[in-house]
Amino acid sequence: MTHISIRPELPEAENQAANDNHRAVVQPEISILDLIPGDEDVADIARRAERLGNAVVIAMALWLTLAPAVYVALIYGM
Repeated sequence: MTHISIRPELPEAENQAANDNHRAVVQPEISILDLIPGDEDVADIARRAERLGNAVVIAMALWLTLAPAVYVALIYGM
């Protein structure tokens, strides 16, 4: 014989009172160590930083060479 009920049977978590101490879904632990990139990521970041540093040094050298020439041309070219 099958038991027929007016109220459906609810899971145990839904029958409990709303309380933060008894969560229905357990959240995984978050660690700060998960934010640290792996070794291959660190090497890639170092390569990109070195390329950017080289580009900045070249741009500064060009600017320091061309800026006085532009200044002299503008001042004494009149």
